[in-house]
Amino acid sequence: MMHCLDLAGIGAGPFNLAVAALMREQSLSHRFFEAKTEFSWHPGLMLPGAMMQTSYLKDLVTPVDPTNPCSFLAYLVEKKRFYDFLHAEQRTVSRCEFADYLSWAAHRLKSVQMGSRVHSVLDQGDHFRLDVQGPSGRESVCARNLCIAAGKKPHFPLCSKPLLSDKCFHALEIALRDPDVNDKRIAVIGGGQTGAEVVINLLSGHWGRPAQVTWASRRSNYLPLDETPFTNDWFTPEYVDAFRQLSPHRREEIVAEQKLASDGVSPATLTQLYQLFYRLAHLEGDSERVVLMPNRELVAMSCRGDYQLQLENHLLGDTRGREWISADMVILCTGLSEALPPCLAPLQERIPRDDHGRLLLDNAFATRLEGDSGERRLYFLGTGRASHGIAEPQLSLSAWRAAQVVNDLLETEVYDIRQTGNFMKWITPQTSRVAVA
Repeated sequence: MMHCLDLAGIGAGPFNLAVAALMREQSLSHRFFEAKTEFSWHPGLMLPGAMMQTSYLKDLVTPVDPTNPCSFLAYLVEKKRFYDFLHAEQRTVSRCEFADYLSWAAHRLKSVQMGSRVHSVLDQGDHFRLDVQGPSGRESVCARNLCIAAGKKPHFPLCSKPLLSDKCFHALEIALRDPDVNDKRIAVIGGGQTGAEVVINLLSGHWGRPAQVTWASRRSNYLPLDETPFTNDWFTPEYVDAFRQLSPHRREEIVAEQKLASDGVSPATLTQLYQLFYRLAHLEGDSERVVLMPNRELVAMSCRGDYQLQLENHLLGDTRGREWISADMVILCTGLSEALPPCLAPLQERIPRDDHGRLLLDNAFATRLEGDSGERRLYFLGTGRASHGIAEPQLSLSAWRAAQVVNDLLETEVYDIRQTGNFMKWITPQTSRVAVA
């Protein structure tokens, strides 16, 4: 029988890179398979001036293993820019630099196998068999456990799907498309950080000079990311532990309430936008070149030479709020949605889910196939917002999440992930605990 890996990773984005970095000194055999031939992280969003919303210290390893050679600080030292970086006094780093750091880490990890697409995963009783198309051809890989972190897919409003084209596309592709917007009316749909960055680059002439930019958002205003200290305590292991003790219904309510803790526009970006709008309106006499439309939801689209977009104005709250705008190009900044990779299709019906189709994961982000009496584990990273809270799809807890996986896989506390002196008492010992689903 072929050698069986202790862990096979599907995908080598930030979440699985964190696991690979923490596994590098462990005795268990492991490989991570990535379909892309060269590492890249959201290359279509590498826009000028785009900044991270997460501290660089919340990298792949530092919160649980600060001496790990895959830390962001080790990257700075190796690139010979440590002092320059320090003197720049940056609270966050550019998205471009963080992507370069991730690529640097991926190249340092021998367990990461680029250009290797997993076509299927089959249940072989006591192990899984992966059909992998790699650089050297097709191979069959045996693994006892799986770690799946294959990323997300663009979310498209239903009405936009039949009209997708070179003039109607998701913002995830915009830097790769490099669109010509000269003299065009541009509709930007979506009021989050990506929408804000797209609008800045449109009005700054990065792709030419548009005739008009209309920015529509479902939100009541262009709202800031809440990154204040107490809100940031939601992105800690202690909070996740408390969140795990709640009923599924209560978890769902809380995640909805916390939306702007992870999905708002950085305050510095909002200030930059407002200053830009001020210059256009009052100093350049070009106030008609930008139209801001908060409280609007895209409900219908058609294309007859140009695009006709029907928006519902939720400020009015009834059918009187239906409005139409015309555009030559539509850029959809409508976020990403969770999706399991197609290679898991043979296992789909046996992956435990709740009544809403959401994965049922334990504290270590793991589950077992239904009907499996063995010890095999499937770890799912980036898909557990409902089970682990608002921080789960975010980079903030990448290292802690990976440490949970490694500790669980080795059945020992390789990494001490506890903290002392936490100010917040989310649940006191006297509080009765609700069973975790």
